[in-house]
Amino acid sequence: MTAVTPAPGRRRLRRSLLHLILAVVAALYLSPLLYMLVTSFKTSSAAGSTDPQWIPGPATSEAYQHILTATDSPVLLWLLNSVLAATAHAVLVLLTATPAAYALARLEFRGRGAVFAGIVATLFVPPVILLVPNFLIVNELAWVDSLPAVIVPAAASAFGVFFLRQFFLTLPAELEEAAEIDGCNRWQIFVRVVLPLSRPALATLGLLAFLANWNDFLWPLYVLLSPEQLTLPAGLANFQGANNVRFDLLMAGAVIASVPVLLLYLVAQRWVIEGVSRSGLKG
Repeated sequence: MTAVTPAPGRRRLRRSLLHLILAVVAALYLSPLLYMLVTSFKTSSAAGSTDPQWIPGPATSEAYQHILTATDSPVLLWLLNSVLAATAHAVLVLLTATPAAYALARLEFRGRGAVFAGIVATLFVPPVILLVPNFLIVNELAWVDSLPAVIVPAAASAFGVFFLRQFFLTLPAELEEAAEIDGCNRWQIFVRVVLPLSRPALATLGLLAFLANWNDFLWPLYVLLSPEQLTLPAGLANFQGANNVRFDLLMAGAVIASVPVLLLYLVAQRWVIEGVSRSGLKG
């Protein structure tokens, strides 16, 4: 029995309906970002109006000029602090998670399953529970009110170990066996064979770690005290408290915080999609 294929007209109709649905969903997701961008170019009175307008009448860059030149709100310094902290945090996550994940994926040792189960179990611990213990440790290390306080504490990533282990399990073991026959030891196999093949997963984890640190709000408020040490989310929170009626300033700050992340994702998009699809984390 031969399968009945839909008529070309019906296929085109289904495709058009699918594209329409996708366009509506995309518009729903993009509309807050677009309204944020539009509001950042409004005047103070227009931004605070109870009658929202998608197209600002007199478009102005006054909000950006104000927040970039304000001495009491060093947004550019907060942006630099966030870039440094998020980049260093992502590097530390990769340095700690990669060898741990490879050991759990490829090395045979007693208790490997229990170790992996223990690491995964920590994913179910609410992060807020760790605020006080982490603060006491950071205080003992004299890191309070410094960038290491927001870089180091979460660098041992249980999710990173789980994510990379799943990826390493998809790599053909025959490649490592061939390298071992050629005389490579375990470290050389890891560096010369496994890591080059793992670039998509490493890029994905690095981006996720960067975003987690970039968007972190509660922890920096605990450990960063002086205005010049704040990261962008914590700084914008104080900025919002000082300018709670200047919606144009708040939206301009949000746009500045969003641009680096969007650019980073556009650059790493290909590796992110490949890394997620090959790590068993679809959907």
